[in-house]
Amino acid sequence: MRHPRADSHDAGHDHDHSHDHDHEHGHVHEQPGLAARVRHVLRPHSHEAADQVDAVMEGSAEGMRVLWISLGILGVTALVQAVVTALSGSVALLGDTLHNAADALTAVPLGVAFVLGRRPPNRRYTYGYGRAEDLAGIAIVLTIAASSALAAYAAVTRLVRPHHVTDLIAVAAAALAGFAGNELAARYRIRTGRKIGSAALVADGLHARTDGLTSLAVLLGAGGVAVGWDWADPVVGLAITVAILAVLRQAAREIYRRLMDAVAPELVDQAETVLRGAAGPPVVGQVRLRWVGHQIRAECEIVVAPDITAAAAHEVSVSAEHALLHAIPRLSGALVHADPRVDGSDPHHVLADHRAAPVPEPPRS
Repeated sequence: MRHPRADSHDAGHDHDHSHDHDHEHGHVHEQPGLAARVRHVLRPHSHEAADQVDAVMEGSAEGMRVLWISLGILGVTALVQAVVTALSGSVALLGDTLHNAADALTAVPLGVAFVLGRRPPNRRYTYGYGRAEDLAGIAIVLTIAASSALAAYAAVTRLVRPHHVTDLIAVAAAALAGFAGNELAARYRIRTGRKIGSAALVADGLHARTDGLTSLAVLLGAGGVAVGWDWADPVVGLAITVAILAVLRQAAREIYRRLMDAVAPELVDQAETVLRGAAGPPVVGQVRLRWVGHQIRAECEIVVAPDITAAAAHEVSVSAEHALLHAIPRLSGALVHADPRVDGSDPHHVLADHRAAPVPEPPRS
């Protein structure tokens, strides 16, 4: 049996575990065209903290600094827009303000994860404090839900009881400020992400760039009001509310999956393939993966020859864990249990009454 993060990384094993995985950190996506950006705005994108941090960023002070600074830029942008919203009464600008504020709030689970996540495990919290990030994620989902409800209420109320929007020049300026804030954050994230080789930071920069198009939509509402279409402002406000709801749906789904210990099935397939290669015989038992914060822990079973020594079985388990650490992105440790291959009998038969029968997985479409 192999315990995660145990002695395979201690003295005598000086191999570098920086995990330069080509599949995740090896390349950076090019900037998409306008059509791709518009599709990205209409499609929900992830606001989950784990999706905004990769191993390169986590190990780079420069990467974390640019993340916090760019999120601060979005926070200031939302504050400026909030002031103009209060002065003008524009519900479209209110929706964009709440959208930018929701983006800025993604810093909260990151902050929780990086502050509490550094605390070592103890006898009460034996797995550490990585789950604090999920609790913060629940708070963020509730905040985004409240934001969308407020934006929808304001837009519908304005449609039922029309009210002329004032200070259109200020509204237009605030919309441009929202676009400029997102674009500034995008340029900063993309430039630094490419410099340090962080695909996650580049992706987050492209996300901020597409969110700038939402801010430009407020200009359409202001232009409509300027030519006498007072309904244009609340209609744009409703459209932005739909965008916030898309963000809410994505965020809630990710938090639900994380709380339920869900992982991408492709990761399980990849782990099984790695174990078959590392263990020799193509026999692998249960493979379980779970997120703890923004890292993955694994529990795996492999089958070894019945006539090998305990030391040899241990060596196979260590080799299997070592291979998993290099193959699975963001894997922090694996518990690999070696079973002897015994034909016609179950080596765990004495535990049969204490184990739940595995539920067969439905075929994938």
